[in-house]
Amino acid sequence: MNVLQYVCSFLTAAACFILFNSCSASPSQTKYRIGVSQCSADIWRDKQNDELRMAAYLNNQVELCFSSAYDSDEVQIHQIDSLVQAGIDLLIVAPNQLATISPAIDRAFDKGVPVIVFERKTSSKKYTAYIGADNYEMGRTMGEHIAMQLKGQGHVVEVMGLKGSSPAIERHNGFMDALKRHPGITVTATLQGDWTEESAREAALNANLNLLETDAVFAHNDRMAMGVRKVFEQTSPQSNIRYYGIDGLTGAQGGIQLVRDSLLDATYIYPTRGDLLLELALNILKGKPYAKEVKLQSALVTHDNANVVLLQSHEIERQSEFLQQLHQRADSYLNEINYQRTITLLALGVILLLLIAIALFYRYHRGQVTLRRERVFNTLWNMPEETTPASTEQAPTLSANEEKTEAVSPTVSEGEGVEPQQEEVKNNQTENEPTIQLPQEEGPGSNFIARFRKVVDARMNESDTSVEDLAADMHLSRVQLYRKVKSITGSSPVELLRTARLNRAYQLLLTTDLTVAEVAYRVGFSSPSYFTKCFKETYGKLPNQVMVG
Repeated sequence: MNVLQYVCSFLTAAACFILFNSCSASPSQTKYRIGVSQCSADIWRDKQNDELRMAAYLNNQVELCFSSAYDSDEVQIHQIDSLVQAGIDLLIVAPNQLATISPAIDRAFDKGVPVIVFERKTSSKKYTAYIGADNYEMGRTMGEHIAMQLKGQGHVVEVMGLKGSSPAIERHNGFMDALKRHPGITVTATLQGDWTEESAREAALNANLNLLETDAVFAHNDRMAMGVRKVFEQTSPQSNIRYYGIDGLTGAQGGIQLVRDSLLDATYIYPTRGDLLLELALNILKGKPYAKEVKLQSALVTHDNANVVLLQSHEIERQSEFLQQLHQRADSYLNEINYQRTITLLALGVILLLLIAIALFYRYHRGQVTLRRERVFNTLWNMPEETTPASTEQAPTLSANEEKTEAVSPTVSEGEGVEPQQEEVKNNQTENEPTIQLPQEEGPGSNFIARFRKVVDARMNESDTSVEDLAADMHLSRVQLYRKVKSITGSSPVELLRTARLNRAYQLLLTTDLTVAEVAYRVGFSSPSYFTKCFKETYGKLPNQVMVG
């Protein structure tokens, strides 16, 4: 049993060590959960989300939780509330409209969640920081550029972004303020879109514009500019209308490539900069200095610089894709390690459970054997002498060789905890060797176990009592005593002696104020430590747990 306990303890400690190391494989620094609430889903926001993930790859303190409202105020309000309830440490939000999302932002801020508003502004004053480009400056710059391209004379159609959103309001104000300096430029129509190409196409189809009097189209983003272009090209394919947008993304459908391919005449880069956004978030969470208003740098892209800007952007994208591939490989490697660790832990767990089951079965089986042995002992040991049937069995005889074997057998004391083993007697007796006739049991009312009990009681306090001593008191040889006791009780004389001592000790502990050591010596144990060990194995508790008081 001790070996099994040691093995189980070792495996338990090993399993705990592996689990601890698997849980602490990442740095022990705080893990931040950052919620990102995007007002819509488009290629600009996809790029920004990718940049946030890339920045998070380099900082394993961060867990990002993304959500997109798909241009719905109700959806975004619900998503913000859900992110806060989920226990995020910081909220990054691009409000769908200037005022409608403000109550949800207020609730998050009032619950102690820092709020970063990016790209679009809010009417709420309860935010921690704002990061974005200058939309008013974008509109003003595009107005100046269009006026210069038209040489101060012409008719322009404006396509606005989502009504009520801060970028649409600010870009419109900047554009109109720029045109005030050029009285020869007239805005013939202002169409209402919602940042999507389809909304601009529908607005253009319903406008019934005179394309012969339209010289330029300024849309608040590149997608809406392309939506109007597709409608006008179908109506008047030979027109020389100029098209201008904002966003300046890279890629096949990005504004920079559209300018390079002469589908747009100019665009204005609205930087996504997810890396700076995450850096600002971490500065806030870590209590580092940060600016409440962060302005992102932007630039005008025309036919003159589109190719250079596109080449630079492609190189940056190529490096980003390479880093992302490296991270994916690292993730795959870490996942494989975690899988192997999980399998190892499961295997250790199965082995541990098997060993525990074996140990429990062994303990249960041993307990049952001990219980049966004690029942037999108590039944026989406590049986009144006058009510036990008389034994008529005659003690067997021993040959001279058996007596010689008994004479040379070593003395075994109970205090040392060694039990005598049954000896095999060689049957080499000859007809001329004399036999020794042992005395028969006396009297019809006597009983073998009763006599053995008296002998044991008389020698109980003698720690050096051996089986030979008990046999001599019973007028038997050692082998005869062992066989006789074993055949009647199923236990050896030493086992009965130990049980009697432990029973006596249990009663002394319950009824006297003797110490454990005093009880041990009184019932014949040579040391208190050995007595405690035997007591614990028999009764499942320590001696001091049953003492009086």
